[in-house]
Amino acid sequence: MTDTPLRSGWTTGSCATAAAKAAWIGLCTGTIPDEVAIILPKGQRPVFTIREGRIGDSWAEATVEKDAGDDPDVTHGALITTRIDRAASNHGLSFHAGEGVGIVTKPGLPIPVGEPAINPVPRRMIDENLADVGAEYGIAPNLRVTISVERGAALALKTWNPRLGIEGGISILGTTGIVRPFSCSAWIASIHRGIDVAVATETQHVVGATGSTSEGYVKTLYDLPDSAYLDMGDFVGGLLKYLRRHPVPRITIAGGPGKMTKLAQGALDLHSKRSQVDLDALAVRGEMPKIAAANTALEAFGLGGEKLAAAICEDARQSIRETLRGAEIDVETIIVGRAGELLARCPFK
Repeated sequence: MTDTPLRSGWTTGSCATAAAKAAWIGLCTGTIPDEVAIILPKGQRPVFTIREGRIGDSWAEATVEKDAGDDPDVTHGALITTRIDRAASNHGLSFHAGEGVGIVTKPGLPIPVGEPAINPVPRRMIDENLADVGAEYGIAPNLRVTISVERGAALALKTWNPRLGIEGGISILGTTGIVRPFSCSAWIASIHRGIDVAVATETQHVVGATGSTSEGYVKTLYDLPDSAYLDMGDFVGGLLKYLRRHPVPRITIAGGPGKMTKLAQGALDLHSKRSQVDLDALAVRGEMPKIAAANTALEAFGLGGEKLAAAICEDARQSIRETLRGAEIDVETIIVGRAGELLARCPFK
């Protein structure tokens, strides 16, 4: 039996670009094509099927259904519509949020406050592809570009947008135009944007939690805005390395026994496929040889009790400090059990 390669897909930026190009061709020729090819930032030329299109006196719009491939993307299957309206000469392109596309309300993101959450690369992709069409038909693309996403406001609630201060819908994203299945890079990029917002809004305390249970416990301790909670997941290294260059005064790192033990042992990617708990080392740390025979870190914590939990909590804090390499950030670590109970806490000093 052979493994089937995972299928790549297309970003919201690519889909919006394809829809924009189809609409512009329709406005230039009177007919919206059934499919269009677009040029991506690295030169690839994928072809997109146009689900539907409409043309008015001075406007046109087209719709593309997003295919995220085998990536578990919340926007997979979303209908993305781009409408273009003719504008005055020398207007160039202006970008606008239709229904389901968010508006930026906090500084620190690549797009200024008040602008639609259409990121720089998708804007450039649309600009370049529309310019190519304009050159072919001898018509300058002086256009208002409005992007809409069906059910975008509901989809946004499943993303980081509310915490980043993007209100009303999803973002139009993409740096390459291609979605790589189960890519870590998109998650880490979102962590970085969260830190950017925290720095720009002078947030004094941020939280990185490995999951909802540990994050929920931290919320019982502090009254922090949602934007202070960074969706770290397994990517503690991606968070800490970026914080090292963009520091905030305080950070709380919280997680369950297994992931916090891996962090204590020096791992910076806490995913089960990329790091493992060293039970032999845990037995030495807990001064209890039988821990080495445990099946999981959780079982080891049950054997080692509060003393072991406190030691791992402090080791995790030391690992964080070593990764921060002298950045002036006060560090707190918290270990939380499966039921949301506190197992250990090394508070700010």
